[in-house]
Amino acid sequence: MLAALVGGVLGLAVITVLRTFDPMSTGWADAVTAAEPSVVNIYSKKAVHTRLHPICELPRYRELCDAANEPDRRPQNSLGSGVIVRSDGYILTNAHVIADADEILVSFSDEQKTSAQLIGKDPETDLAVIRANATGLRPIRMGSSDNARVGDIVLAIGNPFGIGQTVSMGIVSAKGRYGLSSPYDDFIQTDAAINPGNSGGALIDSKGRLLGINSLFYSQTGGSQGLGFAVPVELALSVLEEIIADGRVIRGWLGIDIDPVPLPDNGGLVIAKVVPDGPAAKVGVKTGDIIAAINDQLATVPRTVSKQISAAHPGSDVKLRLLRDGAPLEVHVTAGVRPPPAP
Repeated sequence: MLAALVGGVLGLAVITVLRTFDPMSTGWADAVTAAEPSVVNIYSKKAVHTRLHPICELPRYRELCDAANEPDRRPQNSLGSGVIVRSDGYILTNAHVIADADEILVSFSDEQKTSAQLIGKDPETDLAVIRANATGLRPIRMGSSDNARVGDIVLAIGNPFGIGQTVSMGIVSAKGRYGLSSPYDDFIQTDAAINPGNSGGALIDSKGRLLGINSLFYSQTGGSQGLGFAVPVELALSVLEEIIADGRVIRGWLGIDIDPVPLPDNGGLVIAKVVPDGPAAKVGVKTGDIIAAINDQLATVPRTVSKQISAAHPGSDVKLRLLRDGAPLEVHVTAGVRPPPAP
């Protein structure tokens, strides 16, 4: 009898504890409530130049049409999302959301709207910083993508297809995804639904803290297929600070391209191309040279070396240990400024 009574009490205690910690008892409403006021909808307008009549596309009439008519300027709205990261109006979004915009409007979760100005953008990471003409804004709480684990619950907040603020749920599917858009990719992959309009929105953890900026999705149909990608919050914040300070992200550059396939047995990385008159070319680096080490760190992973080079402050000294025809060679390269990517 006593054993049964104790067992019953313990069983009741276990059920009570499970109910207390069961996230499904309230869903993820607390996380959404914490983060949603910090996610905004972004409307950008740009003028589209079109000729007034199809006949104006014919070469023989083009000059006559240009002389007789001004180009038609029709506003074109582009829908996206953004995340308030500072109370003084700074908002992170995607560069493609505000690309070539003549005017940027921000709509908050309480449906108030205001104009915003572009502070700067970084096409390499597809991030942009805008500043809303508003005060008393509620910045989102910051999380850590470094501490996030594959399998953790995440929520994506944004404005898909322009229908309004929407929340979707999934997990962290993978971390460190790269090679999708630029040499600086370091995406969090998630199966939380990310659709057109979610770009620039927030990927949050189960406590409502920012893990990343939703940036792109892979699809063969145009809709979400469970392959969404977000820029990690640590990278996004570093881009934010550089844009606020300098209006852009300044990256180091040596003027070399590295073969993406490392040599076996940690043999180094082959230089596939040397830009004429670039920093490396000026000190005699040649195509086919093998980088054994950069600043005394072994060169074994192409992506890691690319990050080391981009982190070099322009004007600083970068030491390369090379192998040329099997013979060791050490050179010192003065880092330049990485040119902007081709449009």
